[in-house]
Amino acid sequence: MHSLPDIYITMKKKIIGFLLIILIICFSNCGNYSATRKNQSTSDTLIDSNLKAFVNRSTYKTLTKEILDTIPNNKLNQTVFDNIVLKMNKDLSNDYEVIMKLSKGRQAIYSIWVIDEEVNNGGFNQLYFNGYEKLAKLAETGFLIIGAKKFADLTKKANQLFQRIKPDLDKYKDGTLESFSESYKNNPLDKYDDEYYKLNESDSLNYMIVKYIRNNPIEFIDK
Repeated sequence: MHSLPDIYITMKKKIIGFLLIILIICFSNCGNYSATRKNQSTSDTLIDSNLKAFVNRSTYKTLTKEILDTIPNNKLNQTVFDNIVLKMNKDLSNDYEVIMKLSKGRQAIYSIWVIDEEVNNGGFNQLYFNGYEKLAKLAETGFLIIGAKKFADLTKKANQLFQRIKPDLDKYKDGTLESFSESYKNNPLDKYDDEYYKLNESDSLNYMIVKYIRNNPIEFIDK
């Protein structure tokens, strides 16, 4: 069992947060106050349980074919990603250097994960603002590797646009939240955010990832 940086709890928190929103909507339609409080308590317990399960999940510094075969599809992407992260410094300061020494499959999974997390959380602007320009470029190939050509084409367009507007965005990189917020104003990258979200609704990115891992296990095992 190995521990991972807290930053990678982000995705599960968003999923759990979404669940909480659904529960809150349900509560708003309930006229009985005591029932609402009971449901609220249930939702809090459910959130705590889900978060605890995620934090305490099994991770593998060494992946084998036998281990991969035992992982259910709904946990496969996470398991492979965790394995990659465990090869890096805890602060992920050497993530790009590490993944460039790994297989093309692992490069694809890691770069896609980062792009998907950043764009879904704060758009392409946040992706580049956080310094993932190299990973975004790597993801163009990564998406193609798993058969997600539409995602590859969209990421390529966003990368090309970013290169054109990079001098304008660089002036906001002073480390303040105010400048980060300002960088979103009239940002032409916004249009690609909307395209990405719509594409995520119509094309199952996780399905393509899982399919690729299952069909190419040699890309993801350490021995």
